[in-house]
Amino acid sequence: MMKTQGNVFKYQDNVDTDVIIPARYLNTPDANELALHCMEDIDKEFVKNVSVGDIIVAGQNFGCGSSREHAPLVIKTCGVGCVIAKSFARIFYRNAINIGLPILECPDCVDEISANDELFVDFDTGIIKNITSNKEYLAQPFPDFIQNIIKSGGLLASIGKDND
Repeated sequence: MMKTQGNVFKYQDNVDTDVIIPARYLNTPDANELALHCMEDIDKEFVKNVSVGDIIVAGQNFGCGSSREHAPLVIKTCGVGCVIAKSFARIFYRNAINIGLPILECPDCVDEISANDELFVDFDTGIIKNITSNKEYLAQPFPDFIQNIIKSGGLLASIGKDND
């Protein structure tokens, strides 16, 4: 079973990959070094305040822009347990699965969730519980084979493993 619980960092529509990880830092392959700059152009305090399990909540088209796999990688490396958005750019969506970053689309909950709310997310059922407001939302969970990719840490890590 995959679950996460953490505090919310909330962002608007159209958060692009250049905001998630500015291109000026892409001169290193070190994910930990890149993660030091995650979200800095939109939220200078993000890296200082994010804790393992925290959750990014955003509007429509999260991860638009370039197709760089670095964007979901730095979010995951920062310890973010999940990204919930109204919608994701298609290439970000696929890259997130490929590197094992849990994501959920739940347009109904995004407007009601606030920054610093505490959420509990159950990826098996798609239940998102806002602990702060005591409201529950339902996102469409991924099918088992995609959940197995994410649980394994990404597509390459899942190849050849028994993921029952």
